[in-house]
Amino acid sequence: MADELELLHRADPVPADHPRFGDGPLDDRAERQLTRLMTEEPLPAPAGRLLPRPWARPLPAPAGRPPRARLVWGLAATAAVLAIALDAVLGGAGTPRAVAAPRPLTVRTHSAPVPLTDMTALADAAASGGSPRLRKGTHVQSWSLGMSDDKPPVTLPEERVVRWRADATHTELVVATDPRRPGRPVLTDEGDTEGDAPHEVADGHVISRTTYPPMWSDAPPEAPPPHTVAALSAYLTEVVRPWTDRSTAPLSTAELLDATAELLDHWTLGARESAALVHLFAKTGGLRPVGEVTDRLGRPGHAYAYDARGIRHMLVLEPRTGAVLGMEDTFTEDDPEYGVTAGDVMAYSAWMR
Repeated sequence: MADELELLHRADPVPADHPRFGDGPLDDRAERQLTRLMTEEPLPAPAGRLLPRPWARPLPAPAGRPPRARLVWGLAATAAVLAIALDAVLGGAGTPRAVAAPRPLTVRTHSAPVPLTDMTALADAAASGGSPRLRKGTHVQSWSLGMSDDKPPVTLPEERVVRWRADATHTELVVATDPRRPGRPVLTDEGDTEGDAPHEVADGHVISRTTYPPMWSDAPPEAPPPHTVAALSAYLTEVVRPWTDRSTAPLSTAELLDATAELLDHWTLGARESAALVHLFAKTGGLRPVGEVTDRLGRPGHAYAYDARGIRHMLVLEPRTGAVLGMEDTFTEDDPEYGVTAGDVMAYSAWMR
């Protein structure tokens, strides 16, 4: 178990008061561990996408989000099932919570917001050398809320690494882990049996390890994303708008954020693709600069916010290159039906190279 957790730790040093995973390259030992884990006795690829678990129900999607994106907003367990899991994880009165919802990212006091137009210039300069290059696959740490009608929300944190091979096969490793609480139990809704309820697992527990057969596609988001602004806009439009509603209108801010998350869950962008994406963020006009933040992996970033129907969407960009570091969705209003209050984090994703 220790080896499985250690494979996702990075080589760069971490401040003692900020436990996290870094974003630097894996060292040789970690690379060997990752290769072993992702190739040893892989599970067969599923024939198709599994249906949602019978106990799960998604939160309503914020305005502008297509139906297929709704599940990322969180999972809601039935009260009876989740009550058992919460009792095991949270314990009785006076017992410290082993798993808790993360707090919203905090904008640094008195930090100067950087307009997106300024970020486009920085991104263009960073892309002039053409490095780093686009790479298929992703490495992402994510959190989402699991809720019931009468129990406090808890988070479902996991880390996913997808690696593609030259023969068009790819592997996916999913580990239950939370960098905010290393070594502490993690709540997951996945297991060996379809229909598993939320339950406690050890930090570093491997949820799944799968090898997929060769796959080719010329449709987004499987096809390589272009690196010019106009072509990338058309590409992302195809990602979020179904054929029956393929409007030629410019992408809305909500659509662009949703398409970006889908893109980054398939590709690790190169400098040129990141620069084109920053230009699209600036063109929508819906994202406002709010200041500097430190993300949950300890990385500095510039934050940009967009509010819509009780949800604040926050985009975090790398200060020098404009690369997307993460996205956070936070409730700005109480929602008694789901047991959430303003300030609760609905979902968060942090992407790494």
